[in-house]
Amino acid sequence: MRHPLDTLDWPISTERLLLRRAAPDDLDATWAFRQLPETHEWVAAATETYDDYRERFLRKERLVDLLIVELDGRVIGDLTLKVQDGWAQEEVADQAKSVQGELGWTLDPSYGGKGYATEAVRALIDISFKSLGLRRLHADCFYDNEPSWRLMERVGMRREQHTVRDSLHRTKGWLDGLSYALLAEEWPAHE
Repeated sequence: MRHPLDTLDWPISTERLLLRRAAPDDLDATWAFRQLPETHEWVAAATETYDDYRERFLRKERLVDLLIVELDGRVIGDLTLKVQDGWAQEEVADQAKSVQGELGWTLDPSYGGKGYATEAVRALIDISFKSLGLRRLHADCFYDNEPSWRLMERVGMRREQHTVRDSLHRTKGWLDGLSYALLAEEWPAHE
């Protein structure tokens, strides 16, 4: 089955950025910022060595939902969109197939504070709702990862859940977690 991102015409340009599908050749560029302490601390699956990262990055299931963010031809970050089924009762489960998405992002910290992450995530939200026809998007993070949840708020996502010490961090132990979401019908108000 084709991934919904395969149906789009890539690359997609924003005001300053270019979004495109990830390719094996993006391995080194993404490793350069993903192995930095300030990003490595928060990514869901951190790899300690380049060889481990290469093995993980090149998995087909990893590349299928990964997008690259470029600025003037330089890779400055990546985005993920995992298209998912919505929860549904059995009788209507077929109507909940591939209707929502989970968003993720990692930006090279040297490009932080310039609005690039906000611009890229807004573009991904727009693609998700307008081009792919998804009905709902969500994203999760540790409460301690303030830049991530601040980004969710900047793009118009709503905080739906603040959980208490339910999220296990690899070095910090049990931390609070946050969940944010946005519905397609809410999106035009944030453009």
